[in-house]
Amino acid sequence: MINKPMIGVAAAVVLIAAGTWYYLQSRHAPAPQVAAASPPPAAPEEPAIEHPVPAAQESAASGPLPALADSDASLSDALVRIAGASAVKDYLLPESIVRHLVVTIDNLPRQKVAVQKRPVGPAGGSFVAEGDELHATLDAQNYVRYQPMVAVVGKLDVHELTAVYIRFYPLFQQAYQELGYPNGYFNDRLVQVIDNLLAAPQPTGPIVLVRPNVMYTFADPALESRSAGQKLLIRMGPDNAATIKAKLKELRAAITAAPPKR
Repeated sequence: MINKPMIGVAAAVVLIAAGTWYYLQSRHAPAPQVAAASPPPAAPEEPAIEHPVPAAQESAASGPLPALADSDASLSDALVRIAGASAVKDYLLPESIVRHLVVTIDNLPRQKVAVQKRPVGPAGGSFVAEGDELHATLDAQNYVRYQPMVAVVGKLDVHELTAVYIRFYPLFQQAYQELGYPNGYFNDRLVQVIDNLLAAPQPTGPIVLVRPNVMYTFADPALESRSAGQKLLIRMGPDNAATIKAKLKELRAAITAAPPKR
């Protein structure tokens, strides 16, 4: 990575050398007739931050922020205080928590999520389709698989969760930049992802499935073309999706003053 101050020093050296050369030449020869130079193209501006994260309210008990590679224990302890030890043990995978959260959040508006990078374990039970491989619909039994985890999410205190997020935000930002967004701002991306999830439709009738290969997919191309996060909300059923969306709206309000884009 090139250091920006060094770029400035190098540019200054080049300009000084060029100016000195031009000054010496102009004293011994007439200035040549040249066409007016076109102005140089403007340097690309770094993307503006839409939703800045407020500064963390540090306390004597909080201590210094750990390094990203050493943050699992501290973040786990903070989440235990919010969600409880059993919920963290049952659902949160204990390694590379920040990095896996960042990768998964960034992937949710895309077509696929990296399963090996997810921060939580899979839902219990097996996927159930009603009917056969030629005429199948999504079975409501699938909704039950998500209820325990959704119940945990529904009970979360968003203000406490936001306080933890803000305290650990420098690590989320670091992980996001290391993911391949050196000029990106993670909180802006998080808001974009929340807006994408809130826009997930909720079909009212039976959801028809097809099975072109091993996995079932939505027969309706309009549903199948939705993002991975939106399709997950559809699969977990209307009640579970409503609980998740309500909590997402609370979180969005806590990390930004702007209303959700609908």
